Order: sequence, then C-alpha cells, then structure tokens
Amino acid sequence: MASPSPSSPAAAAAPTLALVLLSIAAFASAANMRVIDPLLVQLSAAFDVSVGQASIAATAFLFANGVFVLVHGPFGDRYGKMPVVALACLGAALCCVFSALAGSLGWLTLARFLTGVTSSAIIPLAMAWVGDNVSYERRQMMLARFLTGQTLGLMTGTAMGGALGDWLGWRSVFWVLAGVYVVAGLPLFVMMRQRPDLARAAGPSQGSMVGQMLTVLKRPWALTVVAVVAIEGGAFWGAFTFVGADLHDRFGLSFAAVGFAVAAFGAGGFTYVLVSSHLVRLLGERGLCTWGGVGLGIAFAGMALAPSPEVEFAAVYLSGVSFYMLHNTLQTHGTQMAPEARGAGMALFALCLFIGQAAGVPLAAPIVDRWGAPPVFWAAAVVLPVLAFIFAALLKRRAARLRA
Repeated sequence: MASPSPSSPAAAAAPTLALVLLSIAAFASAANMRVIDPLLVQLSAAFDVSVGQASIAATAFLFANGVFVLVHGPFGDRYGKMPVVALACLGAALCCVFSALAGSLGWLTLARFLTGVTSSAIIPLAMAWVGDNVSYERRQMMLARFLTGQTLGLMTGTAMGGALGDWLGWRSVFWVLAGVYVVAGLPLFVMMRQRPDLARAAGPSQGSMVGQMLTVLKRPWALTVVAVVAIEGGAFWGAFTFVGADLHDRFGLSFAAVGFAVAAFGAGGFTYVLVSSHLVRLLGERGLCTWGGVGLGIAFAGMALAPSPEVEFAAVYLSGVSFYMLHNTLQTHGTQMAPEARGAGMALFALCLFIGQAAGVPLAAPIVDRWGAPPVFWAAAVVLPVLAFIFAALLKRRAARLRA
C-alpha cells in the first residue's frame, strides 16, 4: 500500500518530530564530511605516518559518500525511505565506533569508508521523504527547516573535530558522532512503529535500481535540474574552496581565523533557514533564484575586490544566504523530478552536486596557483548569476507549459 500523496491531509500533517529527527541525522552526516580535517596532525602522530598519508582516511569517506548514494536512492524507493535512513543512522553509528577503536591507519580508513557508505543515504533520502509526505506548496519551507541540521553540521564539523580532538583526543570525536546518529536513528524506529504509514514505500517498485535511475533520466526536466545543480556545485565550490587560502595569502590571517570563513558561510545559510518561510512567500521560486543569483554575484565580486578581511567575511556571509536561496529551490525541484522514483531522483541530484564539486576544484586550482583566487572569484561572480537567471527563466517557461 502506498503512502499518502503529497497533497493529501495525512501528508500535510506529517509529524514535526520526524523532521527534527531527520535534521539531527543530517547534522551528523554533514559534520562527518569535514570532522577529520583538524585531526590529521593527531592521526599522523598516533599512527606514525605523514599528514599526507593520514589524509587517506578523509578521502575514503568523501569518495564513499559521493558514490554510494546511487545505491541508497533506489533502495529507499523500494523499501521505504525512513526505514533506510534509520538503518543508515545505526550503521553509521557502528562505523563511527569502529573508527574510535581503530588501532591502525588501515583500520581507520576502512571504518571511514564504511561510514561514508552508510551515512550517504541520510540527506538525499530524508529530502525525498519530505517530498513524499509534504505537499509541494509547503515543501520548500519544510526543506529549508530540514536544512537547519545540515547547515549546522557543516558549520560546526571542523570546529567540533578540532575542539574535541584537543580536549579529549581524536577518538572522542567518533564516539560523539556515534551518539548523535543513535539519537536520531532509534527514535525513528520508535516513530515508525507508532506510525507505520510513515515507513512505507511511496509506491510500487519501479524495477531494478538501474531501471529506476533510467526512469528519472528519461525526463527532460530532471536532466535540466541535475545539470544546473552540477554547474552550480562546480562554479560555487570551485571558487569558495579557496576563500581560506585567499584570506591567508592576501591578509595574513592565521589558519584558526580562516576557519571562521566557513562559519560565516554557515551563518549565512542559517539566516536563510530562519527567514525562508517569509522569503518563499515574498519572492516565490523564480524570485529566490533571481535574487540568490544577484547575491552570489555581489558576494564573489566582493571577495575578489575585498580591501580587508572584514569585507571578505561579509561577502562570505552573503554567499551563504544567496547560495541557499538558489540551492533550496533546486532541492525542491529535485524532490519533484520523478515522484514515483523520488529516492532515485534525489540520489542523482546528490551525485551531480558531488561531481560538480569534484570537477570545479581541480579546474580552479591551476588558476589559483598562478594568479591567486580573485580570478576564480570573478568567474563565479559571472557564472552563478547567469545560471540562476537561466533557471528562473526555465521555471517560468515550465509553469506556462503546465498551465496550458
């Protein structure tokens, strides 16, 4: 039996607690992406290897997190998104325990790889679950609220790893993350026991996992959305990755101070979350894209021209607000690309974002090495507004076609 359609009263009444628990799970998943970075020096000393060799533990997680989402998306469509998320939470918790107990770099690397495999299911399937259970009219606001956990995870992951690593040792970081996963996963199982309708698959199986992916890719609008998110990921992260290096090279900031740049971006994203309901009502989807693009253009131009670190920090904050204005709109359409295979659709969405990020940074790196970061900031200042305006125009055309 399928779960209620997104427009039904039961769907509109999807419990707030479910969204809170999914947001906590997203916090742990997002924090895990960067939590190991400040621990590399400790890991190199603990395992008697170089920092470069120790970084394989970080690379293993990121690789698994980017690739295995393709498996989880169709799996969630077939067996239910919330059950897969809950199992992923407990699986990730167990893998974090293995990380905390690691006696060698090889053991830790394997544990981090498995953590990436399990944790990668959480964010895309949680968003797909929102798509199944929340009407389209309310979905963007609900996804923005869900983003609270993900944004806080990105904001605090590096700081949490550094602080706990300094105070209690590197193993404590993984014990804490394991606890956060359990805090989300176990209550999800309790909720599914009380509300079985929340655990059901959205509809009948769409065949094999490959078949479900093809179902999504056959739709022109789905191809448009994933192409835009790939370009967005490459243009934004290809430039933003070098903000820290630019602050250090141009203004001589310490690496500790540079860490606040990531926090400023997260603070901007969190600001968007707080006011998203008002912005969605005031601007609509096309307005969010347009003004998000304008904000990104101003932000990256500000980074390129910044006469002081304070100005660049303000630009980084603006980039956080503006990025989520555009990206949250893309996420909303990602949940609607193929309603009958929503998990597969969000898996492709997440994969294309990952591919864009993976391509953007190496393309920008030689430019930064030769001319510094400002040229790639200028490139982002042009590409991202143009992309946002194009997507806004496509949204207008699509809306007119649907009304016809």
